[in-house]
Amino acid sequence: MAHPRIDLHTHSTASDGTDPPAGLVRTAAAAGVDVLAITDHDTTGGWDEAVAALPAGMRLVRGAEFSCVSPTGRDDAEVSVHLLGYLFDPTHEAIVAEQARLREERHHRLVGMIDKMAGAGYPVDVETVFAHLPDGAAAGRPHLARALVAAGVVGSVDEAFATLLYTGSPFYVAKTDTPVRVAVEMVRAAGGVAVFAHPLARKRGRVVEPSVIAELAAAGLGGVEVDHPDHAPEDRELLRALAADTGLVATGSSDYHGTNKTTPIAAETTSPDALDALVARAADGIEVLVG
Repeated sequence: MAHPRIDLHTHSTASDGTDPPAGLVRTAAAAGVDVLAITDHDTTGGWDEAVAALPAGMRLVRGAEFSCVSPTGRDDAEVSVHLLGYLFDPTHEAIVAEQARLREERHHRLVGMIDKMAGAGYPVDVETVFAHLPDGAAAGRPHLARALVAAGVVGSVDEAFATLLYTGSPFYVAKTDTPVRVAVEMVRAAGGVAVFAHPLARKRGRVVEPSVIAELAAAGLGGVEVDHPDHAPEDRELLRALAADTGLVATGSSDYHGTNKTTPIAAETTSPDALDALVARAADGIEVLVG
C-alpha cells in the first residue's frame, strides 16, 4: 500500500503564492497529495477557503510561516529566518497581534522598495503593485517581482530576486521581524507546534549554525524542515542527524508558491510517522481537519 503524500509547506494568494486557497487545494489534489498544510506568511487568512474546498479524503493541516530574526550562532550578527507554526489557535491574542504587526511591516517594506525603484526610474508604482493583492493578503517582495515581470524589466520572479530584490540590494528595505525564540514560545502558547523552516538554505544568504537549532529545541521547538528544495544533500544529512540527537521531528516540504517558483507541489514530502509526531505535540483538542 502506497504511503500518503504529505506536503507541509505551501503558499496561496493569502500571502505570496499565485494559487487562491481553494486553487491550492485543487492543485494538491491533482498531484495526489493526501495531507496538505497551508502556511502563508504571517496570516491565517486563507484557512477558511482552503477548508471549504477540501475534497473527500484529503486532510488539511492549518498553519502559517512567521517572519523571524535569529542569532547566527557565530558572532553578534542576526539573520532573517522563518518559523512554521502548525495547529495553533488562530484567535490567540499574541498570534493575532503579532501577525497583524508583521503584515504592517510587510506593507511598509514593500511601499519603501517600490518608492526606491520608482525613484531610480523603474516602471513600478504603489497603486499598480497593490492592485493585484487580494484583500487582506500579506504583501511581499514576490508581488513587486511579478510587477517587474509584467513591465518587462525582468523575465521571471527568480531573476527579479537575483538582480534587484535580494537582501542588501540598493532597493532593499528591512523590516522588524519576531525574535525566533519569542515566536516558538508564542506558537506553543497558542497550542501549536513550531518547525524551523529551511534553516540551511544557503543559496538565500547567511544561515544559522546547527547549535542555534539545538538551543531552540531545548526551548520548545518541535521540528526542523530537513527535505527542502533549497537544501543540499550534505545539509539534509546534517539536519537529519541533528533532529535525531535533539528529538526534533524531521519534515519535508515543497515550499510551493505556484508560478512564483518552479518547484512543484509535493516535490518534497513528510513521512506519516513525522506528521503523527507533530500532531501529538500539539495541544489536546487541536486536530487535523478531514475533508
